[in-house]
Parts: sequence; structure tokens; C-alpha cells
Amino acid sequence: MRQLGKSSVNITSVGLGCWQFSKQKNMAGKFWPVLDDNLIDNVVSLSLEGGINWFDTAEVYGNGASEKALSSALIKAGAKPGDVVTATKWWPAMRFASNIDKTIETRIKLLEPYPVDLYQIHQPFGFSSVEKEMEAMIGLYNRGLIKAVGVSNFNASRMKRAFEELKKAGIPLASNQVRYSLLDRTIESNGVLQMAKELGITIIAYSPLAQGILTGKFHDDPGLLKNIGFRKYSSYFKPSGLEKSRPLVNLLKELSAKYNVTPSQIALNWLINYHGNNIVVIPGATKESHVRENTGAMSFLLTDEDMLRIDRESAAFQV
Repeated sequence: MRQLGKSSVNITSVGLGCWQFSKQKNMAGKFWPVLDDNLIDNVVSLSLEGGINWFDTAEVYGNGASEKALSSALIKAGAKPGDVVTATKWWPAMRFASNIDKTIETRIKLLEPYPVDLYQIHQPFGFSSVEKEMEAMIGLYNRGLIKAVGVSNFNASRMKRAFEELKKAGIPLASNQVRYSLLDRTIESNGVLQMAKELGITIIAYSPLAQGILTGKFHDDPGLLKNIGFRKYSSYFKPSGLEKSRPLVNLLKELSAKYNVTPSQIALNWLINYHGNNIVVIPGATKESHVRENTGAMSFLLTDEDMLRIDRESAAFQV
């Protein structure tokens, strides 16, 4: 278990990202196919059985469809409020900070009986300032409606502003959820990771497997590229992108044989351990096998030598 920033919330190093529970209810939800309720229930149940104790969703994931599906699955799995951690996010587009207070009851209702343990500002492009958004979050925190405050996709400057505003009220900024993987280590060079370390803020890494590239399955079977939806527009999935990442994927495969795990588990294990306890990950899962891979990433520890080998090969990809 790891402390989420300097908050009172404790989480496992691997959580479950729940964007795929969106049921295609809005544009954001159309990124994923509609998952059957039984599959969602199994994904959540297996995550709990595998040791995961927290789940990350958001308002914009199907206009609440993901939140509702998550709470339903947790109930069916027999999870009791307080035994699991639920994280969700407020969507700021075309809104002022006052909307945070106006919509929190909807978030609470959709997730009930589970509390909003971590509430995050999803993006940095609302109509109000960072300070106004944090003022609204302080109000929710002081009323006991949320247990921790986080942000998402904030650069180092905005993250520090959020931290400073919360600090005035004696509340820590618990986390910043950002894109981070062995193929995208931007936060190491733009100041976000260093600032997070200095301020005691946990980095929550989304897309930790680079939308599936690091599994190696697309390198092994390019025919799978025909059914990847919006991902086809990413440079990672172009022939040149696949060739560029092949050396790294080959190393992950080599190490997976050494540790008797999968390439995905090697990639996730590096992320949650290379920077100490500063980074946690939220891979998604649309199959039961994905859940087993996610949870299995917490069952072993790469040697320092192997982590450095991965670091060097991954760094070469960033150039």
C-alpha cells in the first residue's frame, strides 16, 4: 500500500482505469466498445481478488455511465464502502469553478454507496483560475464530501499553484494524473515529475502501456492494427512507429521470459518502482486476461540492473 500524496488515502501501486466502462454514452465514451455488464462485473471482481484496492473513473466517461457501472460492479463483488478507494474527476470544459459544487451530488449519487475518495480536476482548460477551482475543492473537502484533492494533465506551474492554494487551507494536493509510459516520459523533462517529488504529490500514470503498444502484440501480429479504432491516428501505431519501438519491446519480451511474466507486467513494474513510491498506474482492462496481467505486475520486483537496462532503451526512444 502507498500513501496517496500526503493525504489520508492509501492505495495499491496498480489501480484500475475505468474509461472503458463508458457504454459509448458520449463522444469520450465512443473510444471504447460497449462492454457487457457481466464483463464489467468480472473485471472489477478479479481486480479486487488480485489485490487492487482503487478504481479511477470520471464524469466525462459516458456522462456518468462509467461511475454507475463501477459502483454496481463493486456492490456485486461484495466490496464494502471504506474497503475500496474510488476516484473520479470533474470535467471543466465550458464551465466555471462554481459548477464543481453544483455537480458533486451527481458524482456522489452515481458512485453510492461508495464515497468520492479522490476528486480531480480532469483538465486545465476551465473558465476559472486554478485558484478558484481549488477554492471549490476546499469547500467540498471541508464539508466531508471528498477525502482528497487531485488534478489531471496539469503542467508543473499549474500543479504548484493548485498545491499552494490548497496549502493555505491545510489540505495537501494528493495527485496529478498524467500520461506516462516507457514510450512517453515527457513528465521527466518538463518539470512535472521533479515538482511532484519535491511537493510530495503522487503521479498517477494513465496509458501506462502506451495504448497497448508495449504488450508487443501489434509487433507480433500487424493484422491487429485493422481493429484499433481511434488509436490508428497515433504515430505509435504507424509502421515507422512500430519499428522505432521494436527494440524496447524486444527487451521487454526478453525480460518477461527471465521473470516468467508478460511484457506488459515488465513495463508496469518498471513504472511503479523506478522512481520509488512516487508513481502509481491505472491500466484499463477490457478482458479478464488484462486484469490478471495488471494485478500480476505487483507480484515481483525487477532488479536494479534490469530497470537500468529498460531505462536506457526507453530513453533512446525519446530522442
